[in-house]
Amino acid sequence: MMMNKWWLVVVVVCVALVVGSGEGFDFKEWELESEERLWELYERWRSHHTVSTSLEEKQKRFNVFKANVEYVHNFNKKEDKPYKLKLNKFAALTTQEFKSLYASSKIKHHRMLQGATSRASPSFKYANVSDIPPSVDWRAKGAVTNVKDQGRCGSCWAFSTVVAVEGINQIKTNQLVSLSEQELIDCDTQENQGCNGGLMDLAFDFINNKGGISTEQIYPYRAVDGRCDAQKMNSPVVSIDGHEDVPANDEDALLKAVANQPVSVAIEASGFDLQFYSEGVFNGACGKELDHGVAIVGYGTTLDGTKYWIVKNSWGGEWGEKGYIRMKRGVEDKEGLCGIAMQASYPLKNSNTNPQHSSSHQPKPKDEL
Repeated sequence: MMMNKWWLVVVVVCVALVVGSGEGFDFKEWELESEERLWELYERWRSHHTVSTSLEEKQKRFNVFKANVEYVHNFNKKEDKPYKLKLNKFAALTTQEFKSLYASSKIKHHRMLQGATSRASPSFKYANVSDIPPSVDWRAKGAVTNVKDQGRCGSCWAFSTVVAVEGINQIKTNQLVSLSEQELIDCDTQENQGCNGGLMDLAFDFINNKGGISTEQIYPYRAVDGRCDAQKMNSPVVSIDGHEDVPANDEDALLKAVANQPVSVAIEASGFDLQFYSEGVFNGACGKELDHGVAIVGYGTTLDGTKYWIVKNSWGGEWGEKGYIRMKRGVEDKEGLCGIAMQASYPLKNSNTNPQHSSSHQPKPKDEL
């Protein structure tokens, strides 16, 4: 299916840091009282994430770490913020480094190259939906796999695509199957660019045109650009029937879509607070320069009436709320917070069947996963 906005052809790029992941990393105020204690905290963080650097680089990273610790600590002392920050595996990166590694798609550049070209506008199957539940969590409905980690590969677009396909497949077949991001990285290369970025709409087209996508088990993730394995690619286990784009800059339309299935979206992911987001409803500063692919897997409202989206990320389970972030919805900007309503799309699946292959390639029912 063709995309309906000329700017949808931009490449969404996101690159991950070379560090390990683990459980949350906490610190006490007394650990900030002296340079010596900060060094001890830094060494504990390095050990926690198995970070190895040269002596010269270690000193530089400590300076960055110290500044970040102070920022996180001072931010969390503010009582008027609905979200909290936490040290994580990005704690030794400056904001500029984080932006360079995780928010480098240069969308303005792509817009200038693309010009004003537009594509045919597809239909929106949920346009007339009126029965919208007050809250939806597709995780609780069994339609979302465990949080994954893209590692050192700029493959957020593939992870965003896969979340949406996994979701609609479970909704239609009652089977939750973990699907292969690596197949998209290796094989969907005509326009998408593997670890150098890509676009979810193009990935949906690729899956539809080739008759489906393999499972993670068949075609496991390696976090690098690789040569397409034709045998694995030709063992599709889950199929779709195309995709549709949510009307741009319309959170009401986006709500209708998410009420019915997980939806792929793009956001601007750069910024200090997103870098260290830990919990709560995020309403911090961010722009509309889309640079990261994620997926909305639900929505809700807090006890104080704050509306939010439930967003699944691909930075591992330590970041955010076990790999998720709740982002404020219903903001004044029509594009949504961080541009979340600008480039939303979802796969179509019309039947409750999938390609048939050998028993070793068959997905297991969700209660057997």
